[in-house]
Amino acid sequence: MSASEVRASVLHGARDLRVEQRPLPPPAADEVQVAVQATGLCGSDLHYFSHYRNGDILVREPLTLGHESAGIVTAVGSGVGGPGALSVGDRVALEVGLPCEACELCRQGRYNICRGMSFRSSAKAFPHAQGTLQDRINHPARWCHKLPSNVTLEQGALVEPLAVAFHARDRAALAPGAPGLVLGAGAVGLLCAFASKAAGARAVVIADIQADRVQYAVDHGFADVPLTVPLPARRPETVDDKLAYARDLAERVKASSVRDGGEPLGEVSVTFECTGVESCMQTAIYATQPGGKVMIIGMGTPVQTLPISAASLREVDLVGVFRYANNYPEVINLLASKDESLPDVGKLITHRYKGLGSIPGAFDMAAKVQDDKGNLVLKVLVDMSEENLAHSLPSSDHDTICEPVASRHVEVEMTREVQVCNQGSEIIPLYATKPD
Repeated sequence: MSASEVRASVLHGARDLRVEQRPLPPPAADEVQVAVQATGLCGSDLHYFSHYRNGDILVREPLTLGHESAGIVTAVGSGVGGPGALSVGDRVALEVGLPCEACELCRQGRYNICRGMSFRSSAKAFPHAQGTLQDRINHPARWCHKLPSNVTLEQGALVEPLAVAFHARDRAALAPGAPGLVLGAGAVGLLCAFASKAAGARAVVIADIQADRVQYAVDHGFADVPLTVPLPARRPETVDDKLAYARDLAERVKASSVRDGGEPLGEVSVTFECTGVESCMQTAIYATQPGGKVMIIGMGTPVQTLPISAASLREVDLVGVFRYANNYPEVINLLASKDESLPDVGKLITHRYKGLGSIPGAFDMAAKVQDDKGNLVLKVLVDMSEENLAHSLPSSDHDTICEPVASRHVEVEMTREVQVCNQGSEIIPLYATKPD
C-alpha cells in the first residue's frame, strides 16, 4: 500500500483554519488507518483556535485540532493480528494520548500523567501530535477501542470526554448512595453528573450561573437537583468578602432537596469542580462533608486563594484530575448496556456540522452559550461520515494489510502546562479571571 493524500483542517494562526492536502503513509506494523467519522470539539480546541495557544502552551507549527473522535478502520498494519484484533470495517473510538509505555508511571497504569505523553491536538510536545480533524489518520491499534454494533459513532466520539468524568469518579471513590455536587453545567459537568449516576449516587446537585443549563441537566436526567448560582450584588474585593460569598453558596447547596419541601441534602461526600473558577473552588471546599473529596477537573485561573484550613481541619481532600487512564473499556461497555436508569449522553450533542469546510463555523458555535435562536450550546460535533468514507475503504472484501514502516515516535520537549485539555472552563462568574 503506497502513501496517499488526505484533507486536513490545519490551524496556522488564531482563527486561521485552512483545509489542506497532506501525505499519509501506510500504517506502521502496530497501527491501523482510521477514516474519522465524528469529532466533538473540546474547550482546549477552542482555545487553540481562538488564541493559537492554550494557557502558556504556544503552537509552534501548523496544527490539526480534534481529539474526541470515532471512525472506521480502513487499513491495518502487518503486525496487527491475533484473537480480537482489529480489521477493516471495525468501528472504533480513538484514545489519542500516546504515552511512552516504559516509565514508572506507565507501568503503574497512570499513563495519563506520563512525562513523555504526546497527545493529539495538543501543542505541548514538539513536533506536535496532529489531531483528528482530517480524513484519515494512522493510530496505534492498541489505542483504538472497538465499538459494539449498538454504540453509534457519535456516541463513540463522546467516549473521550466521558473517560475524563469516569477517571474523576474513580479517583473520588464515590460510594453508592452518597450525594454528589457538580459545579458547572457545561459538557464536562453533565458528564461528571452522568458518571456519578452510573456510580449509584443517591442524588446529584448541579450548579451553574446559567439557569437554562442547570434545568437542561435536570430535565434530561443528568442531575436531580438544580441550583442556579446568583451573582453577587457587587463584586467581592477582599478575601473575606469572597469567602463569605462562597460560604453562602455552600449553604444553598446544603439546603437543597430532591423534592420541594423534602429533607435537605446537607453536605455532599464528593464535589466535582468543573469550572476552574476561584469562587467555585472555595464553595466546593465548604460544601463537602468532613472526610469528603473535591475533584479538581476544571482548569481556569492558575493562582487562587483557597480556605485551606476549612479543608485540612475536616480532612477534605483536594484531588487533581487530568484526562483519564484505563477508562475507555468501561465507558464503551456502559454505553452498550443501554441502561435505562441513566440519561442519554447523546443529548449532550446540541449542534452538528458537516464536513471539514464547516469547522470554522463549528468553533464559532462552540464559543457561544446560546445559538442565534436561543438554543443552548453544549457539545458541538463535526460529522465527516459521508465525505471521509467514500474514498477510504478498499475495494476488496479482504482486509488491507500494510508492510511495516518505520515507527513514528517523536522526541518531546517538556514545557510547563496550564491547559484546559478535555476539561474546559464551564462557568465564568463576572468577577473571575478568564483563562487565556
